[in-house]
Amino acid sequence: MKAISTEKAPAAIGPYSQAIEANGFVYASGQLPIDPATGEFPEGIKAQTRQSLTNAKAILEAAGLSMKNVVKTTVLLADIADFGAMNEVYSEFFSEPFPARSAFAVKSVPKGALVEIECIAAR
Repeated sequence: MKAISTEKAPAAIGPYSQAIEANGFVYASGQLPIDPATGEFPEGIKAQTRQSLTNAKAILEAAGLSMKNVVKTTVLLADIADFGAMNEVYSEFFSEPFPARSAFAVKSVPKGALVEIECIAAR
């Protein structure tokens, strides 16, 4: 196992790694929409989705991968009503064949975010 880390994504806010590489896969931790330069969230679900995916992309790039390597994502939403707007932005980051995905509305997302996105990528 190997830890993956980059300053281009927010630092872990607990006892976990930004990502772990094992057996040809990179498992990226859920990414909150934190701008690593400011430590702040952008406003609205579209901007927050874009920031979460930009953070995930930066972590994958630190591992020498791209969004094309993603095989599975999990999206946590504070409000399922935001699904359509999230999906609009999500589709800008992926192309066919699209990764498998699960999307859930949860009671709350850490730090009051509207979205958190994790991904698994293959070499």
